[in-house]
Order: sequence, then C-alpha cells, then structure tokens
Amino acid sequence: MADPRRILWIASDAPDHLETEIRDRLAALNELSVMADLDRAVAFVAGAAVDFVFANFPSLGVSAAELMEAIAGRGTSVPVLIRDADGTIEDGARLARLGAQRVFGREVGLEDVLDQVQAAGERCSFGPSGANRPHGAEPWRASFVGESPNLLQLIQLVRLVGKRRCTVLITGETGTGKEVLARAIHASGPRSSFPWVAVNCSAIPEALLEAELFGHVKGAFTGAQQHRIGRFEQAHEGTLFLDEIGDMPLELQSKLLRALQEREFQRLGSSETVRVNVRVIAASNASLSDKVRQGTFREDLYYRLSVVPIEMPPLRTRLSDVPLLAQHFIRRICADEGIEAKKLSREAREKLCHFSWPGNVRQLENALEMAIVLSGDRPILYPSDFTLAPVTGRQERMEMRGEVAVPDHGLDFAQTVNHFERSILTQALQKTGGNKKLAADMLRLKRTTLAAKVKIFEMAAGRALV
Repeated sequence: MADPRRILWIASDAPDHLETEIRDRLAALNELSVMADLDRAVAFVAGAAVDFVFANFPSLGVSAAELMEAIAGRGTSVPVLIRDADGTIEDGARLARLGAQRVFGREVGLEDVLDQVQAAGERCSFGPSGANRPHGAEPWRASFVGESPNLLQLIQLVRLVGKRRCTVLITGETGTGKEVLARAIHASGPRSSFPWVAVNCSAIPEALLEAELFGHVKGAFTGAQQHRIGRFEQAHEGTLFLDEIGDMPLELQSKLLRALQEREFQRLGSSETVRVNVRVIAASNASLSDKVRQGTFREDLYYRLSVVPIEMPPLRTRLSDVPLLAQHFIRRICADEGIEAKKLSREAREKLCHFSWPGNVRQLENALEMAIVLSGDRPILYPSDFTLAPVTGRQERMEMRGEVAVPDHGLDFAQTVNHFERSILTQALQKTGGNKKLAADMLRLKRTTLAAKVKIFEMAAGRALV
C-alpha cells in the first residue's frame, strides 16, 4: 500500500486477536480514526474526507445492516468493508445489497484484509463506479460490463459466495446473464482450477436426463452400449451448473435432492455408490416458488437449492450500462468476423438507451450482431440498422430474433442468410452441450445434414462453432 489511506475504524465490543492485529497493521500504514458510536461514525463519514470505512461487528449495539442504512441515508458513497464475526452468508448477501464493498467472516486472514484495503483505495481513486479499476487480481470481474448499482451489488455477491461451497439459485428473466454470473462464482473461488460442467435441463429429453447427470453402465437401457460417467462425476471438486432447473421431472428431482444431501449417487443400472465433492449452482427463468405451489417442483429441493438466492436484474433496470455493453459486444462481434470494430452514432446510442430490452442483454447482443451484418462495409452504425420491435411470447424471448428489415441502403442477402443459419446452429449446439444428435433433433434436421452445415461454417471461420 504505497499511499496512506484515510480510514474510519469502527471497533467491535470485544476485539479478538485478529481484529487487533488488523488494526495495528492499518494504523502503521494509514491515517486511522477510531470510533465506537454509530451517530458519531455516520456524521464523521458525511463530513470528513474518508477513503473508506472498516467496521467490526458485533459493535455499537446495532447491526451491520443498520450501519449501512445509516450511511446510505446520508447520501455518501464511501466504500465500506465489514467484518462480522457472527454473520452468516445470508447476512453478507443482504449487506452487499445494501452497498457494502466487502464482507469478511470470522475466519478471514490478515493478508486478505490488507489486499482488500488496497483494492478499496484503488476503487476510491478511480471514482465511485470503479469502472477503470484493473481486474488482474479478479479476472472473473471482466465478465461484468457496466457501472450501475445493480451490477456492483452482483459483483459483491460473487465475492461473498465464491469462496463457499453452498448451493446458489440464480433466477431472472431470459437473457439476463445467469450463466455468466454462475461462471463468475465458480471462477472467483477455490474451485476455479477444477471442472466447470453445465447442463441445460430443458434441452435434454426427459428419458435421458438421469443418465446425463449420474451416468450409466453398459446395458442399463436400450442403446447403452458402453459405460459412461455422468455430469456429477465430471464436475468432481468443481462446479455443476444446472440451467433451467425448473424443467426437471419430479421423479428425477428426488434423486437430485439425495445427491445434494448425501453427496453420493448410483449410476443408472448399477448398485455401486459413487461419492463426489461438487458445488451446485442452479438457474431458472421461471419462479420456482410458483412451481412449488403448483406441485411441479419439490419444496424440499427448492429450499436445498436456494441457500443463497440471487436474482439477476433485467436490463431495463440498468439502462445506464447499455453504452458500455454495446461497445463490449461490438468489439467482440467484429473481432469474430475479422473486421475493424465499428462505432455507434450518437443517434443509434440514444435509440439503444431508450429501448426497454424485453429480451435483456442477449437481445442487445443479437441486435448489435444483426446491425453489424446489415451495415455492410460502413464503419458507423446508424439507427436504421436496428430493428427493435418489442419481443412477445416466451419462445421469441428465448431466441431474441425479430424480422429482418431491409434498410434503404440495401443488404447482402447471402451474407445475412448465412449469419442467421450460423446463429441458429450455434444456439442449438450451445443448448445441447455440443451434442449434434440432440441439436439435429431440436432443429428437425438429419444429423448428417447438421454435421455438414456445421463443418462448412467451422472451415470458413477456422474455429469450432461452440
């Protein structure tokens, strides 16, 4: 920590050895103001030039949440780091939603705290949004593009739950980026160097889903010609992501519940018990609590999955992130196409920022991809390149595809058709985990036809579609 920071230190009622050590180290390198009264502390934050607050609990005769609410009530945006020796993960999640930059538990190490103090100082130097803060120490942070309060709260939640093994249930509308969040949770914790395995429960036929999750032995069912391990075993020591968990059949839900509780299961057709160490993250765009009331989802499984529930905010609640997201997608799409990055005209940017985005981030990405195709060789994207008709119907929201409008300057028919064909094939392969047979069934194609089309696109691009 090259530059001294101005820190408000709020002491706990009964400081332990670690708290004392942290305080001594910070006092040696920073300007430390120590207080133990809530009203004085909040007034000090509002009236003094404080780089950040380090609060220790239990303290002050109040809760950490009350402290955060009091600071927020003064209209200040100073970073707050909290150490709550008695706090739970749920408490930490609530504090993150209230604006805490980092929440530590009893077991936190000294060096981890000092690293976060340095990070808090950097964030203060770069401004409240932290938009220019380097991501070298947190490579997963680059997955989150934007500066809105909703997004910053998600980032704090990732830091909180990433190091734990608890199950996480991510809910939210289609296209909000639930898998991006799940990958960030995996990448931010100790399991990051171990497997990440994703399963889309709605894309695999009901009869095959159990074998997909738990594996099978030779002869377990018609067509099982060899032994195969399931996704649980593949994810051993790592993370298993169960997307669209609400579409899982009731009978299989009971087997999943047992696997989560006992950390063991049996392959289909076998009596041998397999033990695994897997962290499970589930996601659903439907309300699982509604499904519980309807009797289509087990209540005990719902509570087992939602130890830490996180709801992804829709894009319409963070429209301030649209310009940064647009720049991010334009750079990526143009790089994939092997062309120089295009730019948004001011009018096009305003059009994007004033649209409600019912299909969320995925719709924005697809709208930009379509605009880049329709713009031809022009380096600038104009409002006429975007067709932003409101999306209606669940299937349309999932695919984020509207009708193609022919702009006044025309378009390249073959290029546009190829673009959509490649996009459809890519989506089907992504939904089926790269399984060409399932993707062909999904698109009502012969497997050989799909394989031939995929090969053509892969040869042209010089890389795999998925």
